[in-house]
Amino acid sequence: MAISFCGKRMILTRNTIFKTQKRKNGYIILLPEIGEDLPDKDPLLKPNGFPEFNTFSVERAIAAVGKLSVLYEEGIEKIAENVQGKQSVDIVNDVINPIEELNLPLETTWGIAKSLYFGNQSLMPTKYYECIHNRIIKARSKRFTNLSLYKVCKEAAANKNLNLSAEQRRVIALYALEGRLNGLDVEVQKTKNRLFFLNNEAYKKGDELRQKIEIATAMFKSKIDNPHIVRDFPEDFLRTIAQDPKNPRQGPWTITLQPNILPRFLEYCPDRELRHIAWLANVTRGALASENLLRTSSNLEDIRDYRIEQAKIFGYKSFSHMSMETKIAGNLNNLYSVLDNLLATARPAQENEIKDLTEFARDREFDSDIIRQWDIDYWIRKHRRIVLNFKDEILHQYFPLPHVLKGLFQLIENLFSIRIVEGQKTDVWHTDVRFFNVIDLTSTSDEPIAHFYLDPYTRGSNKMTKAEDASWMVPIRNKSKIVSTTPLIALIFNFRPPVGDVPSLLSFKDVISLFQEVGNSLQFLLTRVEYSDLAGSLNVEWDAAKVCGHFMENWLYEPHIIRSIAQHYKTSEPISDEQIESIKQIRSHMAGYKLSKDLYYARFDLELYDSPDFWLKIMDRLWSKHFVIPKNKEDSHVTSWTGIFSGPWAASWYSDLWSRMIAADIYSAFQDLPKNDSDQEKEIAMRFRNTFLSLGGSTPASEVFRQFRGRDPSSKALLNNLKLDPVKNNAVD
Repeated sequence: MAISFCGKRMILTRNTIFKTQKRKNGYIILLPEIGEDLPDKDPLLKPNGFPEFNTFSVERAIAAVGKLSVLYEEGIEKIAENVQGKQSVDIVNDVINPIEELNLPLETTWGIAKSLYFGNQSLMPTKYYECIHNRIIKARSKRFTNLSLYKVCKEAAANKNLNLSAEQRRVIALYALEGRLNGLDVEVQKTKNRLFFLNNEAYKKGDELRQKIEIATAMFKSKIDNPHIVRDFPEDFLRTIAQDPKNPRQGPWTITLQPNILPRFLEYCPDRELRHIAWLANVTRGALASENLLRTSSNLEDIRDYRIEQAKIFGYKSFSHMSMETKIAGNLNNLYSVLDNLLATARPAQENEIKDLTEFARDREFDSDIIRQWDIDYWIRKHRRIVLNFKDEILHQYFPLPHVLKGLFQLIENLFSIRIVEGQKTDVWHTDVRFFNVIDLTSTSDEPIAHFYLDPYTRGSNKMTKAEDASWMVPIRNKSKIVSTTPLIALIFNFRPPVGDVPSLLSFKDVISLFQEVGNSLQFLLTRVEYSDLAGSLNVEWDAAKVCGHFMENWLYEPHIIRSIAQHYKTSEPISDEQIESIKQIRSHMAGYKLSKDLYYARFDLELYDSPDFWLKIMDRLWSKHFVIPKNKEDSHVTSWTGIFSGPWAASWYSDLWSRMIAADIYSAFQDLPKNDSDQEKEIAMRFRNTFLSLGGSTPASEVFRQFRGRDPSSKALLNNLKLDPVKNNAVD
């Protein structure tokens, strides 16, 4: 195997929003403020309101974004000027309804661009999408940074005598909170300037960190020439790493640190030394031992300092405390308490799991005293395969996509009285894309209440693939009663395509992704709110935003649901009871280790933005608390953690785990029912539809949960689903 470190380039400073872009043929496209010769409204839509994908061009999209952004900004200014001159402001008709009318065209154009960015990069290359994204972000921020609008919304939010609906109050509260967190309450100009500096510098340092990590990621390439090493690699993975994808069994094969390659390599590579080399390259990106230009420690420490100082200006103890403003967890002490209680059960379970896994490995010629970080994924897969009889290459033959979709849609109909019907082919961005209508069976009307595109198959470099199971739910048009729009979304996956008479065959990971994204989409498709700012998961607290997706995933471990979506693609033979049992056990396999790992990252992120300690000190302390496996001295994984430094997840990484916990508690209401009681199941399912799937961000998620469950959430159901016993491990609930 040969290893090369190549591809150095200069670190770029922050990109300007409107810069010129060169195309391969040499001429320059300018990103205009106003597009020429475009319709007055929604320039990327056909008269029937659906996107005009068949005639789409990136130049037209850029022109549309330029035009709509300027119109949006001018519209916000006009609304602000109008309320400035009024003694009495009608907060609904003067502010929130006019802003709602401005929102939809810009949001829809952005949704179209995002769908193409994920679904067809030949139509929407990354460099163009980034310009579109930045321009729209700049425009949208105007509604939250206008002082006149903030003042009237703040006054309205405080006035309990105004005759407003609960939704209208929720929209006003959103504008008041966002305005406050944008510094509009700060009166001293010097402090305002400092806030601007802190925010700007945090962005620049984060962008620089991201670029350094991208360079470090691209620099590592490991070439494998020995076919013995790759003999157990899945065929689709070999096609990804082979020099010639048409002859995947013929080398050489190239391993990189890309997220769609490295995790599977660590799972399947039998050579411990090769795993160690790739793992080490990954966890030392940006490390203190890296070459000077690629070190990120000073970047991340600066970002921490800037964000903590910003929070203190707003009156919070730390940035993590400020983050709780948009979370269902309520406060940091409560959050830490729940995380610690979960760890009290997960950590002892992990000790037994690692002991068993080590013994299993030693029985199979593992010659080290202890399993290390670069070993664990490989031996977990082997243990799962041999002990649980979980064999992906066999199981995927029982999950042909057409049959899985049929079973999933039937489950949705049975639970929520919603029928999903394939619609007449409309404009799409690729021939693979299908179009579906959503029919409400509780309504007397046959008119669809929502629509979605389904783009299921991977298409190489023409489609975004950030990870092995990359999938996206992209809202294109939100529900709005004010503007009379119905929801339209895109579901984009990277499943293996059909080949000849063989349909698309899904791995169980693929099936999980499908159920999760469809679950998330139901919250957008079935929302009943009046305002687009509250539709779907918008304005839902971050740590409750993925509840619906995880709720749907829970059904995958019910034997009758597995049988409804699984049959052999050739013989139509039903899946066996033994295979169903192996699927049921997969969720609890190494559950203590996996939950401890999730808890470690959740706590690490929060403490980084709550503690004054240097990141390495925090890392060492939390590692020993959460893991049985000793920490490698060279491990510096925090220095490449772009999601919390250059991404949106600062002091929020725990959110997905919290959503899983809430979803498990919701699902336990179904688990408590007597077997085969379809009437009660239907009743509870409709209650879920009328709360979590309907209310969106119009009601605080904590209140939505109480409406459904009659109490506050508990962590017990999550532990029960993972078969982790808190009593056995002396945990306190």
